[in-house]
Amino acid sequence: MNNVNKLLKAYNENTLLNKNFLYESIAFHGIGNAYNKRWLGNIVPADVLKLSLKEAIEIIVTLSESGIFYDKFPNHIETPNYGDNWGRFANYIEINNRAIGIMDKGCTCSGIISTIKLLTAIPPSAKSFSNCIILSQIWQNIYGDAYEKGPFEENSIYGIRLNAPYSNNIIDYSINLSAEDQLKAFVDLAHFRGIKVGFRHVISADQIKISNKKGDIVFDWKNPKHVDLYIKECEKLVNLGFDCIFIDSAKHIGGYDMYNYTGVGALPEYCQMQYILHEIRHRCKRTDLSFVCEKSSDDFTRYKDMGFNAGTDYITGDNFDAVKNLSDSLKYMRDYAPGVEISNDNNEGGMSYEQRLNRINTALFAYTFASDKLPSFMQMNDLFPLRYDTTTHHLMMTNPSYSTDGSSQSHFENLFAKDDGKEYNRRAGEIFAYALEK
Repeated sequence: MNNVNKLLKAYNENTLLNKNFLYESIAFHGIGNAYNKRWLGNIVPADVLKLSLKEAIEIIVTLSESGIFYDKFPNHIETPNYGDNWGRFANYIEINNRAIGIMDKGCTCSGIISTIKLLTAIPPSAKSFSNCIILSQIWQNIYGDAYEKGPFEENSIYGIRLNAPYSNNIIDYSINLSAEDQLKAFVDLAHFRGIKVGFRHVISADQIKISNKKGDIVFDWKNPKHVDLYIKECEKLVNLGFDCIFIDSAKHIGGYDMYNYTGVGALPEYCQMQYILHEIRHRCKRTDLSFVCEKSSDDFTRYKDMGFNAGTDYITGDNFDAVKNLSDSLKYMRDYAPGVEISNDNNEGGMSYEQRLNRINTALFAYTFASDKLPSFMQMNDLFPLRYDTTTHHLMMTNPSYSTDGSSQSHFENLFAKDDGKEYNRRAGEIFAYALEK
């Protein structure tokens, strides 16, 4: 039995799927030759997060680009094939899967189930370049994993625990299905949607703990056993089908630009990171993995030779011509490129809707040929605007509930902007619709 059907069974659902004619009729379409690429636009996330798991899966299958409706989810799903260097051109969309988890009695869980539901509203990939969802959390965080806290109490995702079960924030441990099977079901559904998937994590040593029988110990990049454990943890996720690894603070590896380093603890040496990235690719037999370096500089060869495919926060999308000129100048660099930023995980607010939409338009269209497009980076907030008094970074650092009645549905309704957020989502969807045939 495939993992999607296992997940349905775990929720006591029948695996026979029914076409959803309502959502088929209101779905957004790509423009021109991309007409068959469909997703739910003109929404707020609560519209899809209120769905049952089975309803979400039925919508995903209903919106199949092939036009074929599968009354049983297919047994074999492969990652969308954009070649080995797809990561050099991709649009990376980070989803804070903890923030959209189920909150109940002061605890958070099932973020991966909510992310499956949100898949229905993520635009599929274009003809020439992929969209890739980056999950903010997979591993446990060390500041209170699974605990809902007040809006100003630290519960940061920027601290991880290895050699432990996957995060309670993300997995539904109340059902009779392994964490690995739940993650694999998400990966298969994303791939069915034509979307790549990856995960973010920190590499600052003092922000990593290793769980053992005697209690947590601090990670040490000089300890070969710790390095091997890190590689194995990444390997496990890649073997579940993840396509991309987003590495926080990677710009500073080897002591580079440490004046601007804000992490805590040592980082890998340059040659050590070369070995690590090579080893993950080698052990997983995946030449198509994308490694993304958080932050980048104009020393492009440094990141390319380390094994990265894309670097973030190099140029914003504010100036269309500047991005187009950069794309043209780098068109012969086919395995690494710096990226166009809409916003990043450190975003503290202050950007208008118009500025964000302009940046998305630049990221998706600023090139002479689509085959020369630069990678781009955006947050959940750039597709689904958050409420006015919170920000992307705030939700990375804390885990508050915005529910007014104690229910998760109320949290979903109040976490995001409402009428203006829906209108923004419609306008962002129209920009993507024109890009999908490129």
